[in-house]
Amino acid sequence: MLILLIYLYPLLRKALDHAEHNRRDAYLASAADMGELERRMSMLEI
Repeated sequence: MLILLIYLYPLLRKALDHAEHNRRDAYLASAADMGELERRMSMLEI
């Protein structure tokens, strides 16, 4: 059982990281102009 968890953890972590990356991309892509894009980018850095 432990071996299965050791194998699945990196896969789950990678899937969650990918989902977060996609969510951020969609959020940034929905900016109406460059000013809003820059504001959103700075908010994500905090």
